[in-house]
Amino acid sequence: ISGYSLVIQARDSGSPPLSSSVTVNVDISDVNDNSPVFTPANYTAVIQENKPVGTSILQLVVTDKDSFHNGPPFTFTILTGNEEEEFTLDPHGILRSAVIFKHMVATEYVLCVQAKDSGKPQQVSHTYVQVRVIEESIHKPTAIPLEIFIVTMEDDFPGGVIGKIHATDQDVYDVLTYTLKSEQKSLFKVNSHDGKIIALGGLDNGKYVLNVSVSDGRFQVPIDVVVHVEQLLQEMLQNTVTIRFENVSPEDFVGLHMHGFRRTLRNAVLSQKQDSLHIISIQPVAGSNQLDMLFAVQMHNSGFYKPAYLIQKLTNARRHLENVIRISAILEKNCSGLDCQEQHCEQSLSIDSHSLMTYSTARISFVCPRFYRNVRCMC
Repeated sequence: ISGYSLVIQARDSGSPPLSSSVTVNVDISDVNDNSPVFTPANYTAVIQENKPVGTSILQLVVTDKDSFHNGPPFTFTILTGNEEEEFTLDPHGILRSAVIFKHMVATEYVLCVQAKDSGKPQQVSHTYVQVRVIEESIHKPTAIPLEIFIVTMEDDFPGGVIGKIHATDQDVYDVLTYTLKSEQKSLFKVNSHDGKIIALGGLDNGKYVLNVSVSDGRFQVPIDVVVHVEQLLQEMLQNTVTIRFENVSPEDFVGLHMHGFRRTLRNAVLSQKQDSLHIISIQPVAGSNQLDMLFAVQMHNSGFYKPAYLIQKLTNARRHLENVIRISAILEKNCSGLDCQEQHCEQSLSIDSHSLMTYSTARISFVCPRFYRNVRCMC
């Protein structure tokens, strides 16, 4: 407890008694009675042979229960195990290589490290660090090609994470880093540590082939990453049909079913090969395990097929479509809960182009805007 606040009252013996109060603040000053604490108590680390001088091996973590002026900054010293000066320890507690290690020369080092706090008198603690020298990487990283589909309203793409590269390495201790060629950094970025791909705002319609590579420090391997950007037209929203699937997550649909269902759907609803199928969005149905897929079909002469025509085509081909994935319903209008009687139901769709949903799998990523369906009874 660093302090107390006391309220003290004095009362006299008169009739009636009179009193007065005063507040007394008592501060408890800290003495340096706690030693630094290493977390964990002892460390193990590895370094591959032939790594350059200055390679980071380990970050020491030290805390102190005393007040700030009796704790950090800490002074680190290697007491034993570094007689040949193979290691350096900087003021931030980062252990680095001072030589190029060879597995044939030595396979293990044990260092005794001391941490000293800033109090008076100073308190010290010790930890042991075991460093293993392992052979350099012998396996190249492997990465899965990634195809990304982005659907956005015209010239209104806000940017964000659009997918993640999945890469592995058979060398247990290899640390993988990802890079993107500099000429593409004006449109995309790749997180060097986890392989997440970030698109910047304002992407134009079209196809982008990214020059991405993954490295384990010795081997560098290229990765095929293709990004397709499709900009929606306002007219599409007036001619959409929704297919509702049963018992499927967005990620499973994208990764397992989307390509096959798109192919089957094209065969079912396209009247001519030159017609274009546009998947506008996929979105979970709130409070259920269902999934809505919103799509429209554009004629080769630029017009769009009406929903009633598409629904008739879908109804006739439903058995073939369900060979790919189970369909719960085919919706043009969603008037659940509305009793329009002699009136009819009018549906309107709105797209929130700044609320993007990213469904990412190892091979395919689908990025689409959130949509809202509004229905009302009309005379």
